[in-house]
Amino acid sequence: MITSRSKAERVSNRIKSIKACLGGWIGYYALAETPSVFQEIEGWLRRRLRMCVWKQWKRVRTLYRELRALGLPERVLHIMANARKGYWRMFRQLNNALNNAYWQSQGLKSLTERYHRIRQAW
Repeated sequence: MITSRSKAERVSNRIKSIKACLGGWIGYYALAETPSVFQEIEGWLRRRLRMCVWKQWKRVRTLYRELRALGLPERVLHIMANARKGYWRMFRQLNNALNNAYWQSQGLKSLTERYHRIRQAW
């Protein structure tokens, strides 16, 4: 599985494998009128990647350091770094830190934008 929680892999490598897998998939399914499906998949994929990143950071010290590097306020840093929620449940709090712009900068392009670009080319 590309987004396996147990596989310790760099985010850049995960994104490369996701792009390789989804590139052909989008090209194949671009014929269908399904933009909402791509939006749902894109949301789930980002949530899953946030969960993988949160699990990799693991320790409170690492969480604190990485969240500070993302520019979060000190009060929010303390609350998030010491949270005991599960990896999957922390996604709402991580939306501010690891937002869509963050994933764009990491190389993960929007599936829906790519879908619309392919649809317009036809």
